[in-house]
Amino acid sequence: MTWLVTLPIVLPLIGAGFALALARYRRLQGIVSVTTLSVVLVTAVVLLVRVDDGPIVLDVGGWAAPVGIALVADRLAALMLVISVTVTLGVLVYSLAQGLADGDEGAPVVIYHPTFLILSAGVSNAFLAGDLFNLYVGFEILLAASFVLITLSGTRERIRSGTIYVVVSLISSVVFLIAIALIYAATGTVNMAQLAQRLPEIGSGTQLVLQLMLLVAFGIKAAMFPLSAWLPDSYPTAPAPVTAVFAGLLTKVGVYAVIRTQVLLFPDGRLNDLLLWVALATMIIGILGAVAQEDIKRLLSFTLVSHIGFMIWGVGTGTVAGLSAAIFYVVHHITVQTSLFLVAGLIERRGGTTSLVRLGSLARLAPLLAVLFFVPAMNLAGIPPMTGFLGKVGLVEAAAQQGTALSWGLIAGGLLTSLLTLYAITKTWNMAFWQEAPEPLPEATMPRAMVGSAGALVVFSLVLAAVAGPLFTYTDQAARDLQARTPYISSVLPEGGRGTGQSPEVAQEGERGDAEDAPGGAG
Repeated sequence: MTWLVTLPIVLPLIGAGFALALARYRRLQGIVSVTTLSVVLVTAVVLLVRVDDGPIVLDVGGWAAPVGIALVADRLAALMLVISVTVTLGVLVYSLAQGLADGDEGAPVVIYHPTFLILSAGVSNAFLAGDLFNLYVGFEILLAASFVLITLSGTRERIRSGTIYVVVSLISSVVFLIAIALIYAATGTVNMAQLAQRLPEIGSGTQLVLQLMLLVAFGIKAAMFPLSAWLPDSYPTAPAPVTAVFAGLLTKVGVYAVIRTQVLLFPDGRLNDLLLWVALATMIIGILGAVAQEDIKRLLSFTLVSHIGFMIWGVGTGTVAGLSAAIFYVVHHITVQTSLFLVAGLIERRGGTTSLVRLGSLARLAPLLAVLFFVPAMNLAGIPPMTGFLGKVGLVEAAAQQGTALSWGLIAGGLLTSLLTLYAITKTWNMAFWQEAPEPLPEATMPRAMVGSAGALVVFSLVLAAVAGPLFTYTDQAARDLQARTPYISSVLPEGGRGTGQSPEVAQEGERGDAEDAPGGAG
């Protein structure tokens, strides 16, 4: 069943090819895209169940790691796959409904569906990559697709914002590529399982430089302070579905890369204190930026930056409890942030703007929309018993167990960030929904399918809260596997070393061929 690991990458690429071939038939494009992601979601759920028996490793081309490319699905990767494909499918349905409602003028351009599927393939490849270079390839696939999506329609504002996004992304990719080259020069491999064995053998100074370079590259992608200034200027100008999938997924791929590399490759935790300081600054600076905003999309973009700090906090603790809470918070934030940006798109559609000084009266005009915003907004602020509250409790408990001055400072910073988040979203709800609009809002309708897809993600976030106990048990197991490192390393390198570079299937075929060629052999 190892072939299942390829499907989240291969199926979207095949679907993208079919969608491009059906460029003249937009409804068929939509059917292909939805069907493809639905199958990928089923595959991801199957992987989520099967990895309980241990990581699933596929040697691409029949060449075993570290010579060949390894795709690895462990508990962390499988969970990220399920959540990412779920929200991607929800956003896709939302965009299809928007196109059907608006007719030809509002329908996505013909390259939208192929690009969207390529983005999904890149995200899946990043989660499943077993070596640093394949992780780089995954980033480049999703970034190439995101370059197209963020500049759709080609308005001046989107081109300007897209240019900022492209430049920053290219800088982070160059830093990552240089880091990969230096790592290969120092260790002779880029396979992460083998790097976990070889990096401790090189000088501590060299290790620190390599660790810092990876952290900078992934910190830019994850929008960690002070490498986050690009995000609030880039995301708000894109179409609502694009902004939603970017906010929900792209920064979390960066966080995933931080978790995977910092824990697997550098288990000594030399940069844990730095990560904790970065987490504290990211939380505080981000939420202060959100409080100052008067546009819903920009406000949500700053809260996105701020809450990345909670995830880095968990990584910086260096404990199983902290890692588990960080993984839980990633799952929570993907669903909630995506939901909020989809609802922001509905607000813009109904009110004609996302400017808080021009909105108002939406609670009376669109009460369902008020509920759809209120629920994930309270979840983001950490109101019990939602997932935002539970994730923050896990982080606070992990920090309290350490009991250092920095840990207590992070607890105070986390509480302050939560209070300011509550203030920011309460102000947003009051200005957009409760108070009277300064001028009558334009008449507009919200298609049921758009409301339904956004509502489905809101309900999904509540379902996660309902199953928080089993979910936390799962993230605890994932965190223990990460810290132990042995399950991952032994699955990728079963011989405990470099090995022959051949998968068992290839070796068996070679043995059969040798037997047939030997004197007295078959034939």
